[in-house]
Amino acid sequence: MNYIEEVKKIKREKNAIVLAHSYQNVEVDEVADYVGDSLFLSQKAKETDADIIVFAGVYFMAQTAKILNPDKKVILPNSEKAGCDMADMIDLQQLRLFKNKYPDIPVVCYINSTAEVKSECDICCTSSNAVDIVASLNADKVLFVPDQNLGRWVEKQLGNVEVITYNGYCPIHNNFEPSGIKDARLQYPEAIVLAHPECKEVFLDGADYVGSTTGIMNYVKNSSAKQFIIATEQGVVDRLKRDYPSKQFYNIYDKPSICESMKLNTVEDIYAALKTEAPEIKVNEEIAKKAIKCIDRMLEVSK
Repeated sequence: MNYIEEVKKIKREKNAIVLAHSYQNVEVDEVADYVGDSLFLSQKAKETDADIIVFAGVYFMAQTAKILNPDKKVILPNSEKAGCDMADMIDLQQLRLFKNKYPDIPVVCYINSTAEVKSECDICCTSSNAVDIVASLNADKVLFVPDQNLGRWVEKQLGNVEVITYNGYCPIHNNFEPSGIKDARLQYPEAIVLAHPECKEVFLDGADYVGSTTGIMNYVKNSSAKQFIIATEQGVVDRLKRDYPSKQFYNIYDKPSICESMKLNTVEDIYAALKTEAPEIKVNEEIAKKAIKCIDRMLEVSK
């Protein structure tokens, strides 16, 4: 069976679309309608007139798509395993304790969080718009959950806002150490280091450019440089190698940095999800009504 052609056929028959995050297996792009970072996919989820959305990503992403499209069917292949370690680091009770410790301060939540957490935050953000989102609050202090590394990077970019961070992090990006940049530069002295802001501050200090998944890809697209050291998940590296064959891309370490949850989906999984219209993502109606305010406010700022 040609799964790629079958997926395309079923999408036409069922008025379905596939949204894929850039950390997915690169072959998923063959059946995806849109591939990108969390902000881009949120915007496409908001705009779609499809009846069915298949999300090739992880749980919080599919939840966001469902919140934005309560009347559409949202499907997440491998939903039982496709979680996010960072999102799991804070639940509703932990959020409330954090807010109680710092009362009357606006709360920004990274999109890497559950619907329940989003329902009690003021505004959502992604790595590509986090600086603009925090700035839009016009506050001297903000609470930032759950990613401490992104929060600290935002604080450094703005300079005039105290960003009080929760102690969550992405295990993939948090593992990058300054010594990795030093060793990589010795091995590839002509290469430019591009890093994701989920990395630790001491690591980001050694990078030439810090940006979201889309930011990194756009930097490569617009750069005349020919060699790049990439400090983020392997899916970005794979797509850059495919899209820019005349340029060289190197991992920060010899071993690729892989998010196992993001690598679960195959084209066959997407075919099965479309065929059976399962597993379907559901979000509690009351939670969704609260959470959508947080997401919509972000999308409004990011227009």
